[in-house]
Amino acid sequence: MEVADVAEALATARRVTSGAGGHVENEATERVDESYVTSHIVLRVPQERYDSVLAELAGTGKLLARKADAKDVTDQVVDVESRIATQRASVARVRALMQRAEKLADVVTLEGELSRRQADLEALLAQQSSLKDRTSLATIALQLSEKRKAEAEKPEEGRPGFGDALSGGWNSLTGAVAWAVVVLAALAPWLAVALVGYVLWRRVVRPRRAGRAEARPAPLPEPRTERNAAGVASSSESAEAPPTGTSAGGTGE
Repeated sequence: MEVADVAEALATARRVTSGAGGHVENEATERVDESYVTSHIVLRVPQERYDSVLAELAGTGKLLARKADAKDVTDQVVDVESRIATQRASVARVRALMQRAEKLADVVTLEGELSRRQADLEALLAQQSSLKDRTSLATIALQLSEKRKAEAEKPEEGRPGFGDALSGGWNSLTGAVAWAVVVLAALAPWLAVALVGYVLWRRVVRPRRAGRAEARPAPLPEPRTERNAAGVASSSESAEAPPTGTSAGGTGE
């Protein structure tokens, strides 16, 4: 049966069965998802109330399928009752023989036979009880299910709004910052080594190079030669230089 609410239908089934003098034999309820529940319940009701219980259960929902199966067990009941009577008589005869037995071996043998026949009698009594239950109570297996809810249609995708654009920009920014942090984390060891090298160069190497430059002697300046407009050295420098182009005879004069 298809019902609007499985829990409500289960409560109705229990109430109807209890009111008819029956009982719930077993139940299995399962929630498939948040909007779909199924349940399988087995009810035992008296034979004379079978039709009325079915009529009340039919009003709890929509009937999807129904199957009825009846079996005639009259022959089985008669056969079992006859076998029980025979077995009881057999047990009574063995007990009578045990009362008249005088030898211990006969008593032991008769006790074993009595135990076997009593076990057979108990099996027949259990079968009779099962047949009595089947003939006095009818079995109703009820499968309850809810109608599946249609999935909500997804809205058509259109032009993104201001909120979508703002959200996309924020996601892009956070992604770029995350990648920048990753890159900086990867370069951190190299940056630390470079910083140590720069500190050593500034504090050790650079001062030493400056000290060596100050200790080195400065070179002497070269003499400056003054020339006139024609490119000839000045008179002071000409007088110091030896005369050229004069003969020895001119000096004799």
